[in-house]
Amino acid sequence: MDGKAMPTDANPYHEMDDLSSVPEKSNDGNGDDKLKSENDRSKIGLNNDQSRSHTCRRKLKELYEENEFLLLILIAIVGAKIYPPLGAEYLYPDITADWISVMFIFLLAGLALKTEEFEAAFSQYFFNLFVQTFNFGVVSLVGFTLAIILVKIGALDQSLADGMVICSCLPMAINMVIILCKNADGDEAAAVFNSAVGNLIGIFLSPVLILGYLGVSGDIDLVDIFWKLCVRVVVPLVIGQVIQKTWKDVKPCMKKNSLYIKKAQIYALVFIVYTVFCTTFMAGNPVGVGNILLMTFFQFLLLCLVTLMAWYSLKMLFPDSPRLRVMGVFGCTHKTVSVGVPLINAMYDGDPNVGLYTLPLLVWHPLQLVFGSLLVPHLYEFVQSETQRLGIVDAEIEHVRTQVSWFY
Repeated sequence: MDGKAMPTDANPYHEMDDLSSVPEKSNDGNGDDKLKSENDRSKIGLNNDQSRSHTCRRKLKELYEENEFLLLILIAIVGAKIYPPLGAEYLYPDITADWISVMFIFLLAGLALKTEEFEAAFSQYFFNLFVQTFNFGVVSLVGFTLAIILVKIGALDQSLADGMVICSCLPMAINMVIILCKNADGDEAAAVFNSAVGNLIGIFLSPVLILGYLGVSGDIDLVDIFWKLCVRVVVPLVIGQVIQKTWKDVKPCMKKNSLYIKKAQIYALVFIVYTVFCTTFMAGNPVGVGNILLMTFFQFLLLCLVTLMAWYSLKMLFPDSPRLRVMGVFGCTHKTVSVGVPLINAMYDGDPNVGLYTLPLLVWHPLQLVFGSLLVPHLYEFVQSETQRLGIVDAEIEHVRTQVSWFY
């Protein structure tokens, strides 16, 4: 019993020790809790800062990727201005830019171009004819008329005015027209057909229009121009098509590596622009910033004018086809950079003003993107309201979902 009593006698002292120790443990616990709370708050703050930093980097990356071509073009022009001899002489632009880069771009074009899809919208021959006629004929005629007026009144330098005419003679962009048309609920099959066919036609028709409007000066060999265009543009395009039709693995490979192919095409274009402006700055052309700003304003004015003309013409000719009208607005007025830049470079190889001939196209490109993006929601609402008004059944339409990323 004594052995059993020892633990009971010891229990009160043990309990007192426990009770006396409780406040101390409680105090220590409060201190630990405060320290832990402060650590948690600091970690949360650090995590928030890291999250904000990550979000900022992600947004900057997205902004760069969305505007990569324009940013690289600006960097290329600034770099050309800083030290023109690098791109005009030391990088051997006569070989690397005029031949290798141009042929590389059109080889990839031939590999990517899907001619079998032309049948999807070929039946709309009258609409297709109208779009191509307006894009090549009407836009170039209006652009040429405006350029003559501007030069006559002394509002614009002759080289920039010639560049405006050259820009107006080029075919439509593929990727931009398809994407804007798709977002505005336009006829995507018609967009694929017209943009692809327009670029094929433009390889032959654009040089004829340019030389027809601007004339052939004494130092330009017409035979030499078409020979260079044939070798640098047509031959690589045909080779690309032959490879695509011959090897079945080409299409899956192009689709799988479309992002890298697009990057390669962008860098080749930027390199051509860089060497072109190095040559222009090397020649010391006196065109000032004021002339360039005026040219930008007149390009925007021309874009607005031809867009209005296209819209009301389409309204008159295709009143009951809202989706075709939406596609036509973009297809009638947009111009391609990917075909235009190497085409200009091939035609005016060695001309010190080639940079000024190219500049209006580089201005038109972002203008048509911004202006077209602003029109998209309004055109989408127009399609929905017209479809409802006309009682058109919104049936399943097989949209041609291509990623022809080599045209802008």
